[in-house]
Amino acid sequence: MMRLILVRHGQTEWNAGGRYQGQSNVALSELGRKQAECLAEHFPVQSLDAIYSSDLDRARETAECVGRKFGVSVCLEPSFRELSFGDWEGLTYQEISARWPEQANKLFTAPDELAIPHGETFQALQKRALDKIYALYDKHVDQTIAVFAHGAINKTILAGLMHIPLHYLWSLRQDNTAVNILRLDDGYVMIEGINNVSHLTDEVKTQGL
Repeated sequence: MMRLILVRHGQTEWNAGGRYQGQSNVALSELGRKQAECLAEHFPVQSLDAIYSSDLDRARETAECVGRKFGVSVCLEPSFRELSFGDWEGLTYQEISARWPEQANKLFTAPDELAIPHGETFQALQKRALDKIYALYDKHVDQTIAVFAHGAINKTILAGLMHIPLHYLWSLRQDNTAVNILRLDDGYVMIEGINNVSHLTDEVKTQGL
């Protein structure tokens, strides 16, 4: 058995502006840092055996805030980077839709069929994410670990572990600093919580991409 605490990073200025970040290395905003502090203060477990994070700054900063509380160093893992949005990175949905209307429509109606220009498919994202999760399961039997990542990749991890087709990916919500708790045990998965942001006060809540 492995207990997995899967967390999304805090808010960035691009989240606030509705810009697709993908693998662009955008740091936390001041609000995002406050969210990370709230998360660390009210983290849902008493101890962690290991912390892994996407190597992008917004996830790393969030992970390090929690790591300081537990005295656990953060292992950076490129496999947990966000979906590459290719030519769409840095753009808003309105800007994307104006230039690539057909693909933009598929982003939400058929993500399993989407081909982002010079980007990554959700199938490829899910494979690299789950391959790493299962490798960590083999390494951390009978332990509790935290993984800090991003909205789209967290959705694909949850969808894969819950046997939800990628077509319905957007039914899984992931707010900034959302906490998901799962138990993996010999091929079975028990979901203890999804998209928990109860650690956030009203003044630091947000909904970002």
